[in-house]
Amino acid sequence: MRRPGGSWRRKSTPAKVETYTRWSFHFFAAAEFMAVGLPAAGGLPAGFGLWLSATTLAHCTLGAVTASRALDWKRGRRPQPVRLLWALAAVSATVAVSAVGVAQRGPDHESVDAAAGGVFGIVLAFGAGFVALGVRSRRRVLAVVAGFALGAGVAAFPVGLSGVAVLATMAAVFLGGGFLAFSSVFSVWLVDAVFRLDEARDTRARLAVAEERLRFGRDLHDVMGRNLAVIALKSELAVQLARRGRPDAVDQMIEVQRIARESQREVRDVVRGYREADLGVELAGAQGVLTAAGIDCEVSGEPGGLPAEVQSALGWVVRESTTNVLRHGDAGRCSVALRRTAKGVVLTVENDGAGPVDAGGGSGLAGLRERLRGVEGTLEAGLVSTGTFRVVAEVPLNEAQQCATRLSETPLGEESSSRAPLGGKPPVRGVTS
Repeated sequence: MRRPGGSWRRKSTPAKVETYTRWSFHFFAAAEFMAVGLPAAGGLPAGFGLWLSATTLAHCTLGAVTASRALDWKRGRRPQPVRLLWALAAVSATVAVSAVGVAQRGPDHESVDAAAGGVFGIVLAFGAGFVALGVRSRRRVLAVVAGFALGAGVAAFPVGLSGVAVLATMAAVFLGGGFLAFSSVFSVWLVDAVFRLDEARDTRARLAVAEERLRFGRDLHDVMGRNLAVIALKSELAVQLARRGRPDAVDQMIEVQRIARESQREVRDVVRGYREADLGVELAGAQGVLTAAGIDCEVSGEPGGLPAEVQSALGWVVRESTTNVLRHGDAGRCSVALRRTAKGVVLTVENDGAGPVDAGGGSGLAGLRERLRGVEGTLEAGLVSTGTFRVVAEVPLNEAQQCATRLSETPLGEESSSRAPLGGKPPVRGVTS
């Protein structure tokens, strides 16, 4: 058996707000009947009282149904309840005219006039509030309320009231109907706003998931791109050496095995989300890999003293640029230069043997721009002359970072990378890890 209130707890927050609003409209209808329907049955002669009470009950019931259907229409679940709106307007006019008839033909007593007048004003005010739910624009809502007020004046005029009393009746219906119409429209707007906020939250969650997928794909591309290119290159070299019967093929395959294990470890780090590129290791690894591929590589500059986030971003630039040199074109020379400027640090990677297709960039360069954007850096890449492709990454440094960088600088050759480069070559002199 379901526990009491279980269905309410299972509802989402927007559904709870909608349910609360819907039952608020039903409460308005019940309040209308309690305010004038029951007093009319007890305060008027039997025939008149039962007639006004029955018509008021019909008006309240029709108003609750109309409000519920109008709310569904505002939420896009039903068509506009046009027939119900006209029916509610007709019933409102009928009850108002009945109240006028009771005031004219009923017993000449002050309590009878007061009861009939109460039914007259309350029914028209609530009718305007319910009908306003079924229209969309503010002008139409204002027109509905003004129409009910004008109808009140037309219906009250035959009673013999003075002009001031008629205007007072119209003003009362206009103000009461306007307040109820404003409350109803505001309640529906609030429900719609809650649903839109909930949809926005779901959209934000989906965008966060999509962004994380893009980040993971970018990291995986950066990690595996160069490593797979080196594996393919060394495997091809091992095949050629094996065909010639040279024992060096075994050494090449051992190196392939090492790189594969290193790639497996890096993929695990990407999955865990803890991986950061080390600029010193990437500079040394770039020279080792490119030299192993038969490309003359020159590396200059040292990353000592640079902030960790700057080193990570520039390390990814070195990795992606090395991957592009191996994958695209037929490079014979490549230079990687890291230099300090008055405003920050500039990394330049330049190679020859590039074709026109290499100037278009790709997902790798787009990922690098996103990484550099995180440290307020910029990236420029493209052909600078026939067959020469250049990548320039620039990251600004504030005064404190520049001061820390100058204090940490050491002469070339005093430090070397503590990790072996990816290509199996010794670390480059002047490049620290």
